[in-house]
Amino acid sequence: MSAADVLAVAAEGGVIGDGRTGANLALGVALAGVAVGWLSLARIAGRISTGNARTGGRSALAVGVAGTALAVLHLATSSGGPGTGNGIVGAIVAIPLGLLAMVLGRRALTRSRRTGQSAHGIGHERESESAS
Repeated sequence: MSAADVLAVAAEGGVIGDGRTGANLALGVALAGVAVGWLSLARIAGRISTGNARTGGRSALAVGVAGTALAVLHLATSSGGPGTGNGIVGAIVAIPLGLLAMVLGRRALTRSRRTGQSAHGIGHERESESAS
């Protein structure tokens, strides 16, 4: 099969159906939010020494909201039920993942406020303490 044939099949929806594309997008966005939220929590705990935990927390919140909104929008506009190939199950899975991303982002923001973490974070404070 040539590259032109593959592109023609993909454009017709033969590779990934049009119904599944929205659910896959929502899943990807929600998973990205969970990853960012987890990394920002790891940053606060001192396991990662790069980045800003507050920015990560805000990003996880925003991406979690976007993933959840995309999943709900896909569910609202899809016809059929689970198993029809419209991506209903993927959208249903994306909703709790988006909510989890929002919870992780909120938790990271709460912990960063509680620890009084600056823009540079905990890792730099530990380096300055070990130098003295």
